Amino acid sequence: MKLSMLAAGLLALALGTAAQADEKPVLTVYTYDSFASKWGPGPEVKTAFEKTCGCTLKFVTAGDGAALLSRIRLEGKRTKADVVIGLDTSLTAAARKTGLFADHGPLPKLDMPVTWTDPTFVPFDWGWFAFVYDKAKVKDVPRSFEALAKSNLKIVIEDPRSSTPGLGLLLWVQKLYGDKAGEMWKRLAHNIVTVTPGWDQAYGMFLKGEADMVLSYTTSPAYHINVEHDDSKGAALFDKGNYMEIEVAGKIAGTKHPKLADAFMHFITTEAFQKLIPTTNWMYPVIKLSSPLPKGFAEYRPKISLLYPSAEVPKIKDKALAEWRDALSQ
Repeated sequence: MKLSMLAAGLLALALGTAAQADEKPVLTVYTYDSFASKWGPGPEVKTAFEKTCGCTLKFVTAGDGAALLSRIRLEGKRTKADVVIGLDTSLTAAARKTGLFADHGPLPKLDMPVTWTDPTFVPFDWGWFAFVYDKAKVKDVPRSFEALAKSNLKIVIEDPRSSTPGLGLLLWVQKLYGDKAGEMWKRLAHNIVTVTPGWDQAYGMFLKGEADMVLSYTTSPAYHINVEHDDSKGAALFDKGNYMEIEVAGKIAGTKHPKLADAFMHFITTEAFQKLIPTTNWMYPVIKLSSPLPKGFAEYRPKISLLYPSAEVPKIKDKALAEWRDALSQ
């Protein structure tokens, strides 16, 4: 009896050890909601990376990009993230200041409107912000913030405190109007139906007809053309330029899986990842692809690209945010 119990115990131990040996390491990637959604790049990125990594790729969502940084700050060195994907250049200076991110390795040749020199964050897509509208409803498309403010068009925007598009709009107005940015926000206040926490909510309201225009991207109409076969949406190009967004990924310095995290950071700039971006995240890839971009990507390209260097954003953000808050509270 004792011998059989001992044998059973040894067998259980052996099976347990074998099971542990078969367990795959889990690489945890924090990202924003739409990236990991079933229509975003997340599911296909997971499938493609897991074919080569011998691991399980786990996405954890945290709202929009600005909310993502807030979560990382709150968790600090206790964070369970190995990689964060979904910040942008308006947030990288603040993210670097946390001391939580490690530098990346060599990058391939990138194909973007700007030269990339950031040693810590790796770009994974880029695009321009724009007010998207329904062509059947908006005939006189504004080509400036002044024209928008003079109109009766109703717009939905995102909160710059929780959303990267919202922060992009804040910087866009600041870039064009400087010390007079607060005055422009006061002029725009009557156009704003509401301010949502993130892009998902804002775009949903627009699609339901609750606003004439929504702050989104110049590539948003391409989604409707290619997925819904619907050419009814347009993107307003402003004469003085549209603000750019470059989205990035960063490796957590304290990750328990440094080699896997490095492998994922490298994977981000390969064609296997980048070919998914145009038709899932509906943004431009950061490398030149072997296949052409989808229909609609060439139609709405601003002549002037606006972008603050990431190091300048913290210097202007607080003042710009205070002016925005003041203007919309009146």
